[in-house]
Amino acid sequence: MGFTRAELESYRNATLPDLVGPDLRLLFVGINPGLWTAAVQTHFARPGNRFYPALRRAGIIDRDINPSNGMTDADRAYFRDRGIGITNLVHRATARADELDKAELQAGRIELDAFIAAHRPPVVAVLGVTAYRTAFGRPKTINGEQPDRLHGARVWVVPNPSGLNAHETVETLAIAYAEPARAAGLL
Repeated sequence: MGFTRAELESYRNATLPDLVGPDLRLLFVGINPGLWTAAVQTHFARPGNRFYPALRRAGIIDRDINPSNGMTDADRAYFRDRGIGITNLVHRATARADELDKAELQAGRIELDAFIAAHRPPVVAVLGVTAYRTAFGRPKTINGEQPDRLHGARVWVVPNPSGLNAHETVETLAIAYAEPARAAGLL
């Protein structure tokens, strides 16, 4: 499946549902959906995004997921059955995360707080240190486990899998994602 630039632009500000089940153990928090993600209604769906390959390499999932045409119902059920969820700090789709402003990220943090209070995952992994710094008002944050908990959840900041984060590889992402997965009992 492919999209023209105009087709993708038509998804600007669209949203997609969170991927969450009743036995949530590990919640991944993206910055916001990209246009391709909004178009196919699947988190981290843009071709070349390294999220799913990194999960596979880390052993968090044990099968390949190709989300660029949209996840299947079986893929979504597999994630929910494993206790893995996905949400975003900001729910509106943009072409790039740097289109979001500080106020939007901070408002997203408040919504995330309510989401975590409602779903009670034991472990949360926020994908993107710069967005985390802005949303949480912690300008010196580095990747790794954070000292503060959210409604009892242990919190990690891990690298964003976007191709724009070019210095990260599938291997380095897998190593980073394995830490919160291990804490959640998935590894």
